[in-house]
Amino acid sequence: FRILPVKYVGGLLAISSGMALGREGPSVQMGGSAAVIVATLTRRNIADLRVLVAGGAAAGLATAFNAPIAGGVFVLEELLKRFDPRTTIATLVASGSGFAAARLLVSPENEFHMRPLGDPRLLESGWVVAIGVVTGLLGVLYNEAVMRALHRADRSSVPKEVRAAATGALVGLLVWAAPDLAGSGDNLTQNALLGHGTLLAVAGIFALRFGFGVVSYAAATPGGLFAPMLVLGSQAGLVVGLVAADLTPHAMPSLPACALIGMAAFFTASVHAPVTGLILATEMTGNTNQLPPMLGACAIAMLVAVALRSEPIYDRLAHRAAQNNASDANHT
Repeated sequence: FRILPVKYVGGLLAISSGMALGREGPSVQMGGSAAVIVATLTRRNIADLRVLVAGGAAAGLATAFNAPIAGGVFVLEELLKRFDPRTTIATLVASGSGFAAARLLVSPENEFHMRPLGDPRLLESGWVVAIGVVTGLLGVLYNEAVMRALHRADRSSVPKEVRAAATGALVGLLVWAAPDLAGSGDNLTQNALLGHGTLLAVAGIFALRFGFGVVSYAAATPGGLFAPMLVLGSQAGLVVGLVAADLTPHAMPSLPACALIGMAAFFTASVHAPVTGLILATEMTGNTNQLPPMLGACAIAMLVAVALRSEPIYDRLAHRAAQNNASDANHT
């Protein structure tokens, strides 16, 4: 009952301030909290509570990204890691009903707009593999950077108020100097999906958003990782595409296709949820003919992450939360 209003107000403040955070984090948590409230009021047992929380989380993600299938699949594939009939039905029904309710309040448009893309060709497969390798390495590096920043924040002797003020000053400077580079970054993802930008500019955006995203998440304010991941993935894919355009312009996917493939592959490398990555990218853009190259790049990115023994980002965050809770209990 306390988490729901805190995540709502805190999420609005954190995201609207210009921090590199996504709305899906608070939305998933609010959906789960609403489910806990329902379970408490209806006196459900612990098994029913877990099913309801899964459904609420899926509905939160579905409404955040206009992606009802991805919302349900993410909860089943990554959070619960099982597809038993009872949980699957409850999760997908909740995700679909949440999405339908949201349609009454907002316009039913795709999150991102893309021009029609040509069908993929076999001779482009080499660059698809390159996107998979690059995003796989970068996804592993991103996970490591996020966790190291969180651990440093946990061990820091600097008062939280001072760290918050420093983070706020950094965000304020960026918003003042380059407002288009701040915030969740949906505008940056959209530009990448249109194939806009030069190699130097896109690489610079990636580097800045990489560091800015890590700093924003380590501030421990309510916000999600999905939107920042989509920015980084689309920029990484576009960088590979721009290199390909210089080297083999007649044997490469189009620049928008490279950005789309990179978006799905980077998400897969970080979260280890390739099915969710494929469905999320498809639902958010309305593009379906790039599913084969996306599947190939996601498989390569996942292979790279597994070969480097990188744990999924949400598993690592869960382990950190459990350790912090245990530490707090010991101090108590």
